[in-house]
Amino acid sequence: MLRAHQARDGRTLDVLVAGDDSSSSALVCHHGTPSDATLWLDWHEDAMANNLRLVAISRPGYGLSDRLRGRSVASVAEDVEDMLDALNISEFVTIGWSGGGPHALACAALLPNRCKATSSLAGVGPFGEPDLDFLEGMGPENVEEFRIALQGEEAIRIWMNEHAGLYRAIADEELAEALGGLVPDIDVFALNEQGLAATWAGSMRRCFTNGWDGWIDDDLAFCNHWGFGVSEISTPVTVWQGDLDLMVPFAHGEWLLKHIPTATSRMETGHGHLSLVADRRKNIIEELISYLDAPP
Repeated sequence: MLRAHQARDGRTLDVLVAGDDSSSSALVCHHGTPSDATLWLDWHEDAMANNLRLVAISRPGYGLSDRLRGRSVASVAEDVEDMLDALNISEFVTIGWSGGGPHALACAALLPNRCKATSSLAGVGPFGEPDLDFLEGMGPENVEEFRIALQGEEAIRIWMNEHAGLYRAIADEELAEALGGLVPDIDVFALNEQGLAATWAGSMRRCFTNGWDGWIDDDLAFCNHWGFGVSEISTPVTVWQGDLDLMVPFAHGEWLLKHIPTATSRMETGHGHLSLVADRRKNIIEELISYLDAPP
């Protein structure tokens, strides 16, 4: 299910391919920050049940994907396009969870002829917008991280060297405590009682195979212009966001709804960053695939 693919510039991409291998339609999934393609391993059966190929790429610097220094959020579109061409995929719907949210929106904006619909799941909004206080409402760990990322690569690399190492070998049962102020009780429950800890911890352990470059470059990309504007999106986007989220606060979802012209609201009360997807996964997929069946 995991394979290596060569991007158009010669980089190696670390790719998860699963689901229905006879389908010409795909569910393209973008992992969070930090993470890698294996975050989506247990979505294989969902893709099979809906006759979709499941495709997830570890962003450059994560897992076994080569680094792309200076990448923007928009850079993901070329890698997705290359992978879809290799698999003979004609159309797709896409999901981006957390730090994957902007990357899913990049596909919506830059690959509109193939991307039929997008779901942003607790997806981060853009930094530097006058009507979005990016850090307001985030847990203290994220506030510290982004304030340092704004100082540039050297500063955030020093911070990563001090803080990222514990995730390289973290046990499943240690994850909730390690996330500290980023997880409200509802997300702790999702980790420990709904099985997300094994998935997330496993992905974190693997994503740092070659160091912290993926996490560093994600942070730098989020603190700079994405390379496209969300107002350019012309295909359907659903914004899923929980009001208890301490990783990506509710205001980020509200901003996306305000500025994406095709956005539909799925703002969920009583949910956090993780519980949202644990509880609404079936609804998220059903809504996305409805756009594949819609007439042109």
